[in-house]
Amino acid sequence: MKREKRYFSFGYKLMISYIFLLVLPVVFVGIFAYNTSVHSITEQTSANIHGTLQQIQDNINYKTEDIMRLTDRLYYDRTLADYLRRYDDGYYSYETTKSYLLPSLQSTIHSTKHNIALSVYIKNDTIPEVFFLYDGMDPLRKGPFYEMYHLQRIVDKEWYTSLPKEEYGLTTQWSQIESDKQFQNISLLRRLMDAFEPTDPKMIGFIKITVKISDILQSVDYQKIRKGSTLYIENELHEVIYISSDDPNITAEHIHSLDNQDFLQIKQPIPSLNWTLVANIPNHELKKELFNVKIVTLLLCIISIVVFSIAGVFLSAYFSKRVTKIVSVLSSFQEGDFHKRLRYKGHDEFNQIASALNDMGENMNQLIQDVYLSNLQKKEAELESLQAQINPHFLYNTLSSINRLAQFGETEKHREMVSGLAKFYRLSLNDGLTIISIEKELQQVQAYIDIKKIQYESRMNFSYDIDEEVLKYDTVKLILQPFVENILEHAWYADRIHIRIVATAEPSGITFKIIDDGMGMNIETIDQIFNKKGIKIGYGIRNVDQRIKLQFGEAFGVSLHSRLGIGTTAKLTIPYYIHS
Repeated sequence: MKREKRYFSFGYKLMISYIFLLVLPVVFVGIFAYNTSVHSITEQTSANIHGTLQQIQDNINYKTEDIMRLTDRLYYDRTLADYLRRYDDGYYSYETTKSYLLPSLQSTIHSTKHNIALSVYIKNDTIPEVFFLYDGMDPLRKGPFYEMYHLQRIVDKEWYTSLPKEEYGLTTQWSQIESDKQFQNISLLRRLMDAFEPTDPKMIGFIKITVKISDILQSVDYQKIRKGSTLYIENELHEVIYISSDDPNITAEHIHSLDNQDFLQIKQPIPSLNWTLVANIPNHELKKELFNVKIVTLLLCIISIVVFSIAGVFLSAYFSKRVTKIVSVLSSFQEGDFHKRLRYKGHDEFNQIASALNDMGENMNQLIQDVYLSNLQKKEAELESLQAQINPHFLYNTLSSINRLAQFGETEKHREMVSGLAKFYRLSLNDGLTIISIEKELQQVQAYIDIKKIQYESRMNFSYDIDEEVLKYDTVKLILQPFVENILEHAWYADRIHIRIVATAEPSGITFKIIDDGMGMNIETIDQIFNKKGIKIGYGIRNVDQRIKLQFGEAFGVSLHSRLGIGTTAKLTIPYYIHS
């Protein structure tokens, strides 16, 4: 007796290959999903913070521009310039100061809600000075006020002499001068120019508006970013001049000592002040989100592997049991026992194998020949059947969509799509007739659109503008749907598309227009569509044009009008026709 050879059973091979082929994709998809999520979270966080910093910058710019507008009131005040040019003595000088200069300054500081100190230095020394004594105190402590000095007081000041050369209406500078750093203030500096001679304006004074840095940087709040973050402002010398953090102990020295690897740092320049807005987001806060993503991804992978493994065990047991029976019959045949038979329920491949083996037991030699001829004829019949049953491209897409809906358990959408497909083909077949009413033609294209709406949902918008007069006439069937299908196949320009069907009764006949706002076509593409000898594009459009001409004559048919990036309008013309 031959010793029976030991072998690895089909069931184990099937289970292992099944698990191997499914576990690897699950692991790969899990790793890919995790890396994608990490990248997405990092980018989204960075984008959100950039957006917030941009808003803060806009708020700071708004406040600095508001202060700038105060200087504009004085800079472009022609009457003020006229008074400052007049060198009067005594009573006239006093009257000028009282009647116009001081009211102008007072009106300026009251035209803003900011707490400001307005200092105007005038070149005209006949006008008296008006000022306060601070005695080393913060000048903004007493609230908004104005002062008027002679320019001679500051001509030797470095901040005055270093101001850039004057460009009329443009030259300004924000700077911390005098006691500004001590009291956390900042000043806007600007010359006063006399534009009496526009080609050569003369300097008649100097403006200094002092404000609190905290007033301008009120919107710099770490709570707008996220917990644990720090927002701070650096000047052009990289000195930290303002900090917003939930940790009151953070100082400028502490910020400069931080390791850049400990946090995500994002900077936003503030050109108007020559400052930089910086956001430090601790990496451990980001890692918390990434850890949650890692846990969820890992759990999903484990669950998927367990589910697939259990399914693999059941599938391998199911198929291995059938294979074992077949092997048992083949072993009997090998030993010369042709009486053993197989019995399977169903109509799958195993049942065919069982039937073949059973027939083989009846007549081995004849069966081989019969099975060979039968299979050859069957393959030829299947090939002919496939060639004779080529369906429109959209049917394949629709059936694929139906399959996906069934897999994901979206029963209602599945039912709607199957119902829509049945309705479309019921209207398309039309008992074999080629002429249908325009109303049915519109119903047919609506059935097609209903199917596509399930697929594209809110990305596709559709509207009608139908003259009811045309509904009582007939047309060649399937002249509108190919254009809608063509739009959805080729015209997407963005994430959304709008299609509009217009039907009007005109003296020359009935006109249909199918309008979309897609990517459009150039004139060369349109010429190629209607060129029978050209490259094979636009078959559906040319097919509709030929069928209309064949039925109604060369005076009718299809024309296209399109602009790249704007959209396309397909115009169809048919006569007033009622099928008898």
